[in-house]
Amino acid sequence: MNEFHLEDVTEREMAPGFFARMVHSDNMTFAYWRILEGSGLPDHAHPHEQVFNLLEGTFELRVDGESKVFKPGTVVAIPGNARHSGKALTDCRILDVFCPVREDYR
Repeated sequence: MNEFHLEDVTEREMAPGFFARMVHSDNMTFAYWRILEGSGLPDHAHPHEQVFNLLEGTFELRVDGESKVFKPGTVVAIPGNARHSGKALTDCRILDVFCPVREDYR
């Protein structure tokens, strides 16, 4: 069993206003985001399947040209290679789960 304590994981600014603590299992990456209001992530794609879990705040997510505003409790499965972007409309906390592991996030 691998045990992690988020307070012991170094928080890194991955993009302006996007701060993350990364936890990796053998097959998945868990990104615990703290995002500042008004911060945006440009359109991008990656081969990893991504499951977006909005824990706190209001976040606008755009996937393959379709944009929606989400509130806490929303979970969105984003297929691998899908173009997506987003913007924090308020301060947000998000958990993103990626499969396979995001080696670029180690």
